[in-house]
Amino acid sequence: MQLILLAAGQGTRLPKKFKTSPKCLVKINNKTILEHNNNFYNKFKYKTIVSGYKNQKLDTFIKRNKFQKIINEKYKITNMVYSLFEVKALKSKEIVICYADIIFDPNIFEMLKKEKYKSTIILKKNWLEVWKGRMNFKNIFNDAEDVIIKKNKLISIGQKIKNKLPQYQFMGIIKLKLIDFKKLKQFFIKLKNPKVDFTTFLDLSLKNKVINLNVIKTKKFWYEVDSYADINYTSKNIW
Repeated sequence: MQLILLAAGQGTRLPKKFKTSPKCLVKINNKTILEHNNNFYNKFKYKTIVSGYKNQKLDTFIKRNKFQKIINEKYKITNMVYSLFEVKALKSKEIVICYADIIFDPNIFEMLKKEKYKSTIILKKNWLEVWKGRMNFKNIFNDAEDVIIKKNKLISIGQKIKNKLPQYQFMGIIKLKLIDFKKLKQFFIKLKNPKVDFTTFLDLSLKNKVINLNVIKTKKFWYEVDSYADINYTSKNIW
């Protein structure tokens, strides 16, 4: 499997003092977000990181951990999907795509590996426990996204929650067969929307039957860092 780590973002919701470096270099208990995940990253032979905002500050991490570096020069006016398809050198038949602002159980690697040559999305089961620590209940409805599954296939993702909270949330980790990666790239080109966000793009690809996505549901630990409240919450729960 080949890893593509999406790390071009600015961290716009973080306080100003954290914006001297890419968001993925924010420290949680004296370790950067990236360093918390080294046990996962180091399981991959082929590793690519797509940088953008203050990308040179990632160079030490990149060299130490033997990543290939790609720069999204248009990070200010694009989104993660654009960053993803800036990667041209694909060296495996299975591509694992991972957000760079999450901290998670490295054993997820083994779960992905077992799904041999299947495009698969990781969903968090007990996600509400985490969200309650990050924000008040009212904001959960605005921040979380609807997720619909049928027969262990993802049907829809990324829509606003209307009434009932979903059972699962996307963890920011997905594996694609190489052929599906290429199909999605062609679909992205046809959309002509460089600002499309990741879950909206996945939802559109499902509705247009571009690919199918199997689902892995897990309770393994996972934290996302979008805000100062996230930093505080994560620091209390992880070492």
